[in-house]
Amino acid sequence: MQSFVYDALPSRVVFGTGSLDKLLDEIRRLDTHRALVLSTPEQRTMGADIAARLGAYSAGVFDGAVMHVPAEVAAAARDEAQRLGADCCVAIGGGSTTGLAKAIALSSGLPILVIPTTYAGSEMTPIWGLTESGVKKTGRDLRVLPKTVIYDPALTLSLPVAMSVTSGINAIAHCVEALYARDANPIISLIAVEGIRVLAGSLPEIVKQPDQLEARSNALYGAWLGGVSLGSVGMALHHKLCHTLGGTFSLPHAETHTVVLPHAVAYNTSDAPTAMERIARALGARSAADGLYDLAASLGAPVSLQALGMTRDQLDRAADLAVQNAYYNPRPITRDGIRSLLEDAFDGRRPR
Repeated sequence: MQSFVYDALPSRVVFGTGSLDKLLDEIRRLDTHRALVLSTPEQRTMGADIAARLGAYSAGVFDGAVMHVPAEVAAAARDEAQRLGADCCVAIGGGSTTGLAKAIALSSGLPILVIPTTYAGSEMTPIWGLTESGVKKTGRDLRVLPKTVIYDPALTLSLPVAMSVTSGINAIAHCVEALYARDANPIISLIAVEGIRVLAGSLPEIVKQPDQLEARSNALYGAWLGGVSLGSVGMALHHKLCHTLGGTFSLPHAETHTVVLPHAVAYNTSDAPTAMERIARALGARSAADGLYDLAASLGAPVSLQALGMTRDQLDRAADLAVQNAYYNPRPITRDGIRSLLEDAFDGRRPR
């Protein structure tokens, strides 16, 4: 067996339908007393409901979370937390709100509790991201790892089908890259394979019957596994490309992951054969790249960057940015190879 190092992340998970009812107990368990509730503008009502549940433990609501965590939004939220005397933050929503909570934790040290309503998975990671001057920067810091995550599948019933699909495939992407990570280990690989399997099985059920709680529970379970995978080992080309495309060209996060994933996997296929076999098996497909592409297409998800609003004249800049800084990937990164990958993803071709 290959040598490995395994580090377990210190986080608490409360999972199950109705687990939102335990919110106040979890806040008390953290020994905090004034929580700033974070949400996007669209989820302001959810934020207000959380504040009402907290009662005297609520410091107020900040509903300014947006995609890719602009630095100025993070600064405004941190200042609001300080102004209100908050001693913790509660984030409800998807990756944008979780990302904002992490940015506050990074600069202020406030503990955070997260209540996911999508399958983003970032709530299980010590990874932060900030976008400044059109460039998204990421890093790892245990200060941003949520102290507690409350997973209540009932909160995902209102997640639109299209968003459920792309959010779920985003979670699959975390599992996929964990399998060929430089610091991969047997425990996380088991978790990643299970995450792919359960998400690939539950997402079609959600498309058929969006209010089926069992399918929603399974998908949220898979998203948790994807988050654990993402937080425990390093990622590679796929995540680098998606951060570049999202932060620089303002493309939607989950949709970008959905489009790019089959092509990034195709790029790495020859250099990570064992991982590709495990991915294909979990998908029930003849190949990992084809299985991921066919899953997205069968669920009605976007399969081209052009459909997300990217223009062809942006491909060269994207390729240049993607090779600027060295990072691990099973197959060596070349500018021509990345440019070809992006061209295929832009046109929505089957992965090559």
